[in-house]
Amino acid sequence: MKSAPMIPLSAYQEYPAEEMLQRSQEFLAELRRRRTVRHFSSRPVPLQVIENCLAAAGTAPSGANLQPWHFAVVTDPEIKRSIHLAAEEIEREFYHQRAPEEWLEALEPFDVDEHKPYLETAPCLIVIFEQRYGVEQDGSHTKHYYTRESIGIATGLLIAAVHHAGLVSITHTPSPMEFLNKILGRPANERPFLLLVVGYPAESAQVPKISKKSLPEISTFY
Repeated sequence: MKSAPMIPLSAYQEYPAEEMLQRSQEFLAELRRRRTVRHFSSRPVPLQVIENCLAAAGTAPSGANLQPWHFAVVTDPEIKRSIHLAAEEIEREFYHQRAPEEWLEALEPFDVDEHKPYLETAPCLIVIFEQRYGVEQDGSHTKHYYTRESIGIATGLLIAAVHHAGLVSITHTPSPMEFLNKILGRPANERPFLLLVVGYPAESAQVPKISKKSLPEISTFY
């Protein structure tokens, strides 16, 4: 096996302990302001901001550095409408026929149903595709490793980058999501992982009054 050439870790930046603490506190405070939003303004967002957020997501670690993701950015109103109609048809069947009673009960406090108007109202949809395998120029396939884990990390970075830029988002995962391949003309090696709705919040936007688990509830130090 051929080894990759190694280079010095020249980009690493070390900070004094006090500055590290300050930076970590500031980052925590910023992410604590992040909220999932269901009420969007139709105001367009600067495309370069979206590009920078995607580039940030693309810095995520991945299995064997194969970067098994593709981000499809949708701003065209007709395509958004097609996605909206197809997603609501699937959601309607889910909520009224397939959803377990326990799941519906868990969702009750959030007053959500099959109606997803933000899929059209929001200026930008980012469909995140998982590349199950790579396709070389000669048509041969390259095996990808830890694709779900890699995609999950990249998606987390993307959500954080969108928030850091001053926008809001909501994750949407209608099941099944193969209709996104058809609408967007994506190849067979790609599987929809998540649809991220991005934009500015509506002036009248409201969010549920919820809390996050405390640090002792989510961590153990040994």
